[in-house]
Amino acid sequence: MWYKENVVYQIFPYGFTNSLYKNDGILHHRLEKVKNWSEHIKNLGCDTIYFSPIFKSEFHGYDTIDYRSIDNRLGTNQDFKELVSYLHDKDIKVVIDGVFNHVGREFWAFQDVLKNREQSIYKHWFYIDFNNKYNGEFYYENWEGHNELVKLNLKNQDVVNYLLDSVKFWIDEFNIDGIRLDVAYLLDENFLRQLNKFVKSSKNDFYLVGEFLHGDFNRIMNNEMLDSLTNYQLYKGIWSSLNDLNLFELWHSLEEQFTRRYVGSSLWNFLDNHDVNRISSILKNPDHLKLAYGILFSIPGVPCVYYGSEWGVKGERSKFSDKELRPYFENYIENDLYQFISKLAKIHKDEKALLYGNISKKLLTNKQLIFERSYKDEKIMIAINIDNKEYVAHFNAEAGRAMDLITNKSHDFGGGSRLKPNSISYWKVF
Repeated sequence: MWYKENVVYQIFPYGFTNSLYKNDGILHHRLEKVKNWSEHIKNLGCDTIYFSPIFKSEFHGYDTIDYRSIDNRLGTNQDFKELVSYLHDKDIKVVIDGVFNHVGREFWAFQDVLKNREQSIYKHWFYIDFNNKYNGEFYYENWEGHNELVKLNLKNQDVVNYLLDSVKFWIDEFNIDGIRLDVAYLLDENFLRQLNKFVKSSKNDFYLVGEFLHGDFNRIMNNEMLDSLTNYQLYKGIWSSLNDLNLFELWHSLEEQFTRRYVGSSLWNFLDNHDVNRISSILKNPDHLKLAYGILFSIPGVPCVYYGSEWGVKGERSKFSDKELRPYFENYIENDLYQFISKLAKIHKDEKALLYGNISKKLLTNKQLIFERSYKDEKIMIAINIDNKEYVAHFNAEAGRAMDLITNKSHDFGGGSRLKPNSISYWKVF
């Protein structure tokens, strides 16, 4: 499938376009900005753009008001239709957020319940107890204590049919290539099965990826439900192992996931996104930033880059706001980090061993890790040194020479392999 060989670029539309946090009802045509960034994104090596929420909402996009109208702060349905067509012409796929666990209080069906209460024909679309009052209304289930996010009843077939009809509209009207499902770990499994069957019958290569935090990925990542999940487990393993100078943690995650539990899967791997601090703000040692991206593009799965992080922007959530995680940039920057990531992306897509290869350990210490990606007759060794000092690695390479795909310099395994301080190498064996 196409998504197994793609690199993803995530955009949070409201921040990206400098839209107001609260919807003022005024129409703006801001999606045009994505076209202006398309060459920057393509040259970075990304073949897929993942748009966080784009449908009409009151605030941040996860409080959906209308599943079939692009948010007026961003543009119109026609604007987005033209944008998808424009991106497709540049061989860029489009994945959008599907927020199916909950809606905003302004969602039309919930407004009907507020107006008609027990007489509403939509009362069973939600989890409501009219005997318990909330602010003079009634009790309803929400998402994690946020009363502005009303939980949908996905066991109600009328709700499911409405959502599937909305997805059909997205495919027919916009020609999208995939959906990232918000809080997929909470979604009803029968709903996921119906969604899978529905979209695959419309587009057999349609991509379904879900947000997943903890637990067994195989519960909802399988042939009947979702194609992929967000890899929060490995996300933590990457930055934590770098900060703690403990590559045993990283290898434990890699070994557990890709030699045991999820062999052959294509998980969404990332260093940051709209919900977590920027990797540049997380890492204690700035010299580890390129290393982190080197790891991201060397491991099994689909690499995902969050807009702005390709040039090393910082950003942290505060006690009262996470606005810094979703900023506006007037222009993009193409610095040394951008060029480095661009090179990694090209290598990642060119080498079958990195796309599909098995993974095995060659050497492991607290500050050094060498592992091999192998596919058929191809072998690439990933050599990581997170120490501030050079390290000479003595290990059984089962090879004489290699080419470092990052530096384009030859490498001789004889007499030990020198790893520069805070470095990563991709040695392709020949």
